[in-house]
Amino acid sequence: MLKRVHFPTSVLPYLLVAPQIIITLIFFIWPASQAVYQSFLIEDAFGLSTEFVWFENFQILFQDSQYLETFWRTIIFSAAVAVLSMGSALILAAFADRVVRGATTYRTLMIWPYAVAPVLAGALWVFMFNPTLGIFPYILEFVGIDWNHYLNGSQAMMLVIFAAAWKQIAYNFLFYLAAMQSIPRSLIEAAAIDGAGPVRRFWDHIFPLISPTTFFLLVINAVYAFFDTFGIIHAVTQGGPANSTTILVYKVFNDGFVGLDLGGSAAQSVILMILVIAMTVVQFRYVERKVEY
Repeated sequence: MLKRVHFPTSVLPYLLVAPQIIITLIFFIWPASQAVYQSFLIEDAFGLSTEFVWFENFQILFQDSQYLETFWRTIIFSAAVAVLSMGSALILAAFADRVVRGATTYRTLMIWPYAVAPVLAGALWVFMFNPTLGIFPYILEFVGIDWNHYLNGSQAMMLVIFAAAWKQIAYNFLFYLAAMQSIPRSLIEAAAIDGAGPVRRFWDHIFPLISPTTFFLLVINAVYAFFDTFGIIHAVTQGGPANSTTILVYKVFNDGFVGLDLGGSAAQSVILMILVIAMTVVQFRYVERKVEY
């Protein structure tokens, strides 16, 4: 019969988790609670007068056609960034998973872009696509495309989508490559013996087996497009031209720090927080269901 082991009570576990708890309280719980509180207020720019208005800020937002346009623009932007970055990473990971000469160097070079800060990534794309000095507008001119993202809203949106997706490809590449390398080689070899070509093996065997990784990355990339692309948009277009690249997180900044609408900006941040929490809950529910099966 096994003896039940009792460990003495110790403060060591609490001391080990205390730094993380303190950081979470200071940099997440406290700012989030302040944002929720301020979303119910109307304040002047200098904080001299405050009026409690309940849900009036939220009502104003959902009656504002410009905010609704920004909301749908953010959805399209997020979907485009996720599809482009995940699709590119999936193709590159499929090539990296093959036994080729210099595979280690190839994988290392693929990971490097993830270390670039979003603002620097945006600055790189600004220089490459500058209508006067950039190399790509010069190349596009030969095929009859007049590139000027400072004046053309569609071109500006394409530019920030490409820049944001390029920044995230390395992150997706790491997860896809790890997922592919965890698939038993015997399964792939059996499919090859049965006559399945590389493309057929990928779509019929590899891709279904990495579907949990794909769903995880879909949520991560959506959250990334909602929040972490602020630096890229600020460096590339600053939300222009004519607000054509203004997404929700950038509108929070514009309304709060430029327009000094503190209550409306806080309400927008609360809506963003709810969206991210909802996506996170969906992700955890999906993972739990996979574990149960």
